[in-house]
Amino acid sequence: MRVVVLHDGNDLAEWRTHARALLADGLLPSDVQWQVGEIAGLLPADASPADDKPAVKTGTVPREFLSLADTVLAHADARRHAVLYRLLWRMTHGERHVLGIASDDDVAWCEQAAKAVRRDMHKMKAFVRFREVKQLEGSVFIAWFEPSHAILSRVAPFFVRRFAGMHWSILTPARSVHWDGQTLTFGAGAQKGDAPNEDALEALWLTYFANVFNPARLKVQAMKNEMPVRYWKNLPEAVLIPGLIRDATARMDAMVQSAPTTPKKHIPAPVERIAMSLPDGSIDALRRQAQQCRACPLWEPATQTVFGEGRDDARVMVIGEQPGDQEDLAGRPFVGPAGQLFDRALAQAGIARDALYITNTVKHFKFEPRGKRRLHARANAQEQAACRPWLLAEIERVAPKAIVCLGAMAAQAIFGRSFRLLEQRGQWIDLDDGTRAFATVHPSYLLRLPDERARHEATAHFVRDLSMLCEVMT
Repeated sequence: MRVVVLHDGNDLAEWRTHARALLADGLLPSDVQWQVGEIAGLLPADASPADDKPAVKTGTVPREFLSLADTVLAHADARRHAVLYRLLWRMTHGERHVLGIASDDDVAWCEQAAKAVRRDMHKMKAFVRFREVKQLEGSVFIAWFEPSHAILSRVAPFFVRRFAGMHWSILTPARSVHWDGQTLTFGAGAQKGDAPNEDALEALWLTYFANVFNPARLKVQAMKNEMPVRYWKNLPEAVLIPGLIRDATARMDAMVQSAPTTPKKHIPAPVERIAMSLPDGSIDALRRQAQQCRACPLWEPATQTVFGEGRDDARVMVIGEQPGDQEDLAGRPFVGPAGQLFDRALAQAGIARDALYITNTVKHFKFEPRGKRRLHARANAQEQAACRPWLLAEIERVAPKAIVCLGAMAAQAIFGRSFRLLEQRGQWIDLDDGTRAFATVHPSYLLRLPDERARHEATAHFVRDLSMLCEVMT
C-alpha cells in the first residue's frame, strides 16, 4: 500500500505530480491511499516524487479531464483524490474515452461533484454581503461566508473584478482572502465573530428589499431552490423573509381590490437650446469657426470637425446625418463606404458631385470603441441641437434652390420631428422660405441590407430619388 500525503488537497498541480509518479511506478488505484495534511510517520521514503527521479512516460489524457479534475478537487468529499486517480488509471490503460460514458460510476460521481462545486461558486457570488468598517486610513468592507467546498480561491478573482476599487476581505472557516486594491492575498480561516454584524447602510438595504418584494410573484419553493435556507443565517435581508411570506397573500388581495392607478404620461426632457453667435462671411469663415466649436462633448474624442464642402453657390444642398470613421480621419463628408455608394448613385442619376454642396446634420464623429475599431453611434438630441446653428448657417450662406435629406436625422432637422422617412420619402415639400426639399434613405442603410436582391432593388429606388434633382439642376 502506498500512502500519499497532500499538503493541499485542492491543488491540481500537487495532485497531478503525485498521480504521474504513481502511474510511472505502476501503482494500481487499489494500492494507493490518499490523505491530506502533514502526518508524521505515515509517509514512506519513496511516496513523494523525488526531483532527481528520471521521468517516465505515463501516457496522455484528454484536456477535459484536467478541467474536470481541477473542479472536482475543490469538493469536500475525501474520496475525490482516489476517484480521480482511478479514472486517470483507466484512461491510460485502455479506456481513453471513458469520460464520454455518462453512466459510468466514476464519471457520474465526478460530474455530480463538479456540479456541486460550480453551484457553490454561483451561490457565493450571489450571497456574499459586505459590511463597511470605517478605519482611519479609509473604509474596509468585510464579509462572512460559509461555503460547502473549497471554492474561495476560485471565486476570489470574480470579486476582484467586481469590486476592484474597494478594500475588502472575505472570511470563511477554512481560509480568508483580502484585496487592498492592488494585491490579492490569502490567509488562515476565521470565525463568524471576526466579521461585523451590521453597518450604517443595512437599514437602508432592508427598506429597499422590503419595498421591491412583489407578493404576487412569490413562489416559496422556487425561492428556496435559488436561495437555500442554509444561506439565510448570513444574509441581512433574511430576517424579513418569514414576515414577507406570511403577509404575501393579504398584500396581494389588497393589491387586487385597490383601484387601478393611471400611469404617468411620459414627458421627454426638453432639449436645451444652445445660443451661439455665428460669424458673418463666407462658408470658409464658418468652416474655420466650426473647428473651435465646443457646444457639445463630441469634439473631444473626434479627430476633427467635418464641415460641409462644395460650391457655395450650389443650386442643390445634400444633407446627411453625421460623419463616420473615414470622414473623421479625412475631415471631409461622404468619403467612406456610404460616400462611395452615394457617388455611384449620383453617377447613375447623371448628377455631378462637384455641382453640389454636401454637409451633415452633426459635424463630429460619435463612436464607441471596440478594441482597435471605432463603431458608429447615433448622436442624441442635445448633440444634434448643438450642431443645428451650423447647419442653418450653411443653408443661409449657400441659399440652395433645393435640398435633399439623406436619412431620418437629416429629414427631421429640416421637416420637423413628426416627419416619417419611409412614408414620405421622394416627395417634394416647399419650405417656408420657398426652398424645395425632399428626403430619401441614407446610403449606409443600403449597405446594411443583408439580402443582395433587396439591396439591388433599394439602390435602384435610391437612384430614382436622386434623379428628382435633375429638374432643379438646370
